[in-house]
Amino acid sequence: MAISANAQQGTWSVSVQTEEAQEGGFQATIHVKHGSPEGDFERTFHQSRVFAVEREAALEGLREGMTWIALKTTRTIGV
Repeated sequence: MAISANAQQGTWSVSVQTEEAQEGGFQATIHVKHGSPEGDFERTFHQSRVFAVEREAALEGLREGMTWIALKTTRTIGV
């Protein structure tokens, strides 16, 4: 079973979709979007870690995506 989740507020959103990892366990694909006057930003990436429980992969995927958004909106990183 695949789990999908989404978090959004204002000009940003994070969505995740879990899938089974080849070596067993679960990983999530994470998609982040942020709109700003400097231009829109979108990035899709995969978790590097494998989780035994699918729910944990989804929750950690949301955390990772929200960390990206926090770094981007505070201009800590420029991508």
